[in-house]
Amino acid sequence: MKKTWKYIIILMLASCAKEANWQMEGSADDHIVIDAIITNESGQQSIYIYYNKTEMNEVARAVSGAVVVVNNEDSTWQFVEDADEEGKYNSQGNIVAVTGKNYALLVLHQDHVYSAQAYMVPGKAFPELSYQKNLHDELYHINYVASAFEQSDPAMWEILIDWSEVSGYENADPAQCKKRLLFYTLNTLDVSQVFAPLLEEVLFPAGSQIDQRRYSLSPGHAAFIRSLLLETSWQGGVFPSDPANILSNISEGGLGFFGICAVNSLSISVEP
Repeated sequence: MKKTWKYIIILMLASCAKEANWQMEGSADDHIVIDAIITNESGQQSIYIYYNKTEMNEVARAVSGAVVVVNNEDSTWQFVEDADEEGKYNSQGNIVAVTGKNYALLVLHQDHVYSAQAYMVPGKAFPELSYQKNLHDELYHINYVASAFEQSDPAMWEILIDWSEVSGYENADPAQCKKRLLFYTLNTLDVSQVFAPLLEEVLFPAGSQIDQRRYSLSPGHAAFIRSLLLETSWQGGVFPSDPANILSNISEGGLGFFGICAVNSLSISVEP
């Protein structure tokens, strides 16, 4: 039995690499990626549109000059391209998404019209995350945010950590003293998720401020995120999944997703 387990472990740890030739019909300009999340938080909201990448590590090119409109049964909002950031389209006026409404996105670019529909699942309160001090230094790390699996109420968790105001870091580059982490609670559980590659651990000092934000996900939005993770963060582990197309609710061959999310948030100060 010991010898059998030895061979199984060797097979699990062994890996191989082969060249993959990515084939895409048409040019990159024929495919656009729309990143659109509208929330129930009052204020200006933004939608990002880029051309699809065709090479690994390629810098995404912004889609400029598009016409972007969002509406529900009661209102219509025009989005105008940001003067300082191409590909970013800001709402004209405040938007507060609500439950019980169907939302539609319309994007016109050159000779193409892209559309999508979405609705908002109610948000819910949640307990704060937990963090722990390292054994070998004075820094801390997050050790729990939320369960990775829940049969109902899938969610995306955005964690914003800021220690730029902590004593001893006043002269450091503020951009290097801020981190943004994403975690997901999904209603599916995959082998490639359980055996996913380890992620880099973010370390921060006492006195750091942490904003924890929960985004409610519709079933379609959760399915999109799962398909994205299967092709990105969950690849490269012991049991990688077979390559497949990432789901999308964008019409006419568009990529990405249009989602409506309820956001609940809380703030934490890291105590020594």
